[in-house]
Amino acid sequence: MKKNRVKIASDGINNSVSILKARLFSEPNVVMGNNLRLLEALLFAAVEPIDTQTLRDRMHSDVDVSVLLAQLQKEYEGRGINLVRVAGAWRFQTSIDLQSNLVDLQEMPKKLSKAALETLAIIAYHQPVTRAEIEEVRGVAVSKGTVDVLMELKWVRLRGRRRTPGRPVTYGTTDGFLAHFNLEEISDLPGREDLRAAGLLDPRLPKDFEIPEPMITDDVNLDEEDLVSVDENQFFEDFLSES
Repeated sequence: MKKNRVKIASDGINNSVSILKARLFSEPNVVMGNNLRLLEALLFAAVEPIDTQTLRDRMHSDVDVSVLLAQLQKEYEGRGINLVRVAGAWRFQTSIDLQSNLVDLQEMPKKLSKAALETLAIIAYHQPVTRAEIEEVRGVAVSKGTVDVLMELKWVRLRGRRRTPGRPVTYGTTDGFLAHFNLEEISDLPGREDLRAAGLLDPRLPKDFEIPEPMITDDVNLDEEDLVSVDENQFFEDFLSES
């Protein structure tokens, strides 16, 4: 009789442990799945790439968004749509290997002139750079229209003013530039060896020819002044001088 009571008690404990284990393993998965669905919906609904902090603000405070992003990115690997990180933000986009199959569904952008492409490349690799510095690298004058086209595309922006006589404005690339060329950050631009392997470098270039390493940030450099504050101060001084 005593043995039966012990067996019943043991069976009851085992059942309780099994139920507890089932709850421990199922409930977090349900919560995790719901959070993953919410994250997926936020990314699909976003018109532009969305940064991690904005996603954190939209999710519950106890959710590890970085873990969910890694899981979602893994789940979309090898599919027609991938989760990618561009310009420090996240977006869903068509898989690169399928883009050629969708070419007739895309709006074909206007082809850039050689001058615009050269100017864009110089700005990307040398930023922050002034118009005079662009002309020095190209060896020819840069027309205002060329820069205007790049700014209309939102690939190039005014960064600041150089702390030199005349205080010329400096140019740099934008997050739109990174997003268009599928770059996570500007340092992901191809280096010398990458360009050589792709056949984009003239083999007659001297051995000591160097390609600058683009390592620019959004903040103005020591040799730059903030464009907005400088221009506002200048306007204020000019206005006072006329009164």
